[in-house]
Amino acid sequence: MADGILDQFSRLTTFLGLALGPDYEVALHDLTDKHCSIIAIANSHVSGRTVGAPLTNVALQILKDGSYRHSDYLVHYPGLSREGKPLRSSTFFLKEEGELVGMLCINFDDSRYRAVSQAVLQLCQAAGLEGPEEAPASQIPERFHNSIQGVAREAVAQALAGLGREAGQLTPEQRQQLVSALEPQGIFLLKGAVKEVAQALGCSQATVYRYLSQARREEEL
Repeated sequence: MADGILDQFSRLTTFLGLALGPDYEVALHDLTDKHCSIIAIANSHVSGRTVGAPLTNVALQILKDGSYRHSDYLVHYPGLSREGKPLRSSTFFLKEEGELVGMLCINFDDSRYRAVSQAVLQLCQAAGLEGPEEAPASQIPERFHNSIQGVAREAVAQALAGLGREAGQLTPEQRQQLVSALEPQGIFLLKGAVKEVAQALGCSQATVYRYLSQARREEEL
């Protein structure tokens, strides 16, 4: 049944890409394969991904926390392309009997429209009116990669930035803290993520598995 639903949405992906235009990327994820989950994509230049790309950090978080069970979609959250361009992202959850089987995602590059609005605001400011302040970011942006390595390495880099340390400076306790921070993000749902995290931290896979086991024991308390 899931194949039938995904086949229908695959055709919808192409249609929406054409109907909405080149500033809108439309991507269809098959949740039966988290490692190569994109099975259809339109206007892929927006994020730089291709068919076969893995789930994003936000998608993994949704799978991990089960938030899809209480909603049918997530709209207008921040994204960030591989080139660092801000995107506005939305995701529709495809479910069968309450279980998530796919995601239809739209990533909007509004940079052209921002440029126009900024030009208008500059005219207003020249007339003595102040433009609105940017709202502070309240959510970690969705980041897009074509490989599991990219997803895992990005997650480690963000965690290291939060600790204010480089990988070689971490104590065993700090490595445990970092792995414990990664576990709720769903990074380890990806096959091969342990290997990538171990390489990024400069330790063995066995060490990461030990930290991961400890993190999961603490979750259960």
